[in-house]
Amino acid sequence: MSKSLTPADLPDQLTRRLGLADAVVIGLGSMIGAGIFAALAPAARAAGSWLLLALALAAAVAYCNATSSARLAARYPASGGTYVYGRERLGPFWGYLAGWAFVVGKTASCAAMALTAGWYLWPGQAHAVAVAAVLALTAVTYAGVHKSALVTRAIVAAVLAVLAAVVVAALVAVGPAPEGEGPGPDVTAGGVLQAAGLLFFAFAGYARIATLGEEVRDPRRTIPRAIPIALGITLIVYAAVAVAVLSALGPGRLADAAAPLADAARAAGADWLAPAVRAGAALAALGALLALILGVSRTTLAMARDRHLPHALSAVHPSFQVPHRAGLAVGLVVAALAATADLRGAIGFSSFGVLVYYAVANASAWTLTPEEGRPPRAVPALGLAGCLILAFALPTSAVLTGAAVLGAGAAAYGLRRALAIRR
Repeated sequence: MSKSLTPADLPDQLTRRLGLADAVVIGLGSMIGAGIFAALAPAARAAGSWLLLALALAAAVAYCNATSSARLAARYPASGGTYVYGRERLGPFWGYLAGWAFVVGKTASCAAMALTAGWYLWPGQAHAVAVAAVLALTAVTYAGVHKSALVTRAIVAAVLAVLAAVVVAALVAVGPAPEGEGPGPDVTAGGVLQAAGLLFFAFAGYARIATLGEEVRDPRRTIPRAIPIALGITLIVYAAVAVAVLSALGPGRLADAAAPLADAARAAGADWLAPAVRAGAALAALGALLALILGVSRTTLAMARDRHLPHALSAVHPSFQVPHRAGLAVGLVVAALAATADLRGAIGFSSFGVLVYYAVANASAWTLTPEEGRPPRAVPALGLAGCLILAFALPTSAVLTGAAVLGAGAAAYGLRRALAIRR
């Protein structure tokens, strides 16, 4: 199998500035983002009162993915995450497919997060606010990954404070539980799996720690510690929020809620919390957007190094030590999407792409030997099976769109290989 990557293997290597706390915060900023504000309602429509079971399933798959990713990141501490792992362990095509799924799916997610912030902050000018947010956060990433981590830390603290207030208000509210709010006869095992796939969207941010592997100090120790810490904190927060919102609204009202956390606060008699929830949702979207731009730009850097994307995007700024061209390219594409399209419904499509991405990660982890730090065999096996099951349990439109995008990427790869052979 392929050897570990060393600094000499990495052209234009980025500077390692992130410690354990920074890595955990970036993971939290990616996961405790707009997903918890946006994914609960569609998940409740699919799973009803079995929402917590769906959350547990999503968390179990996320744990397997996180463990596999952490072991691989310790061995291959380079920018690109699963793009690098798939390339090194399974072959160039599988690495390319993972990178393609991540870049395309997460670029749509960036626009969705920007528009979510716009709708919460200024509904009448949502697109203009989204574009401004993208450009501002792209400038933050240009200034260096450490400054991005500081901004993310402030955002995470504010969002956690809002979520804690909602949980306390909902759980201490006195009153009978909503009646007639059961899961309904139409809730099936498939509905629970679909809900788990949708909720996985809110867990997927721990990949950002791995994609920043080239900028983490002592990555072989830091990344395997940071990923499970960030995932564990996120699971505790999500479980508390889900229990609180279900207790305040019941599954029926939650399924129909446009702003479930704000509705839960009002149902608990805490109307004063609604403006704070709106502000928290906007901040969460901005925090997720910042982490997404970081992750997509680093995967773009890795793919550009291998010339799957324009090689000019592999440049690293001599002063700021960031992939400035990749970051600017991602920012401009996302700004254009945010200005012209409403992609808030991209949760299903993004989940499909990310589940494929992690399926490649688990398959790559399966090939590790015990000497290379392979996790217990059950972990990548369950992770791979879980990713594929949840991916194809998503709404049909998300599966078809995701499959079409992957097919287009595979066709582009094949065409490029054929042209290279002819030369």
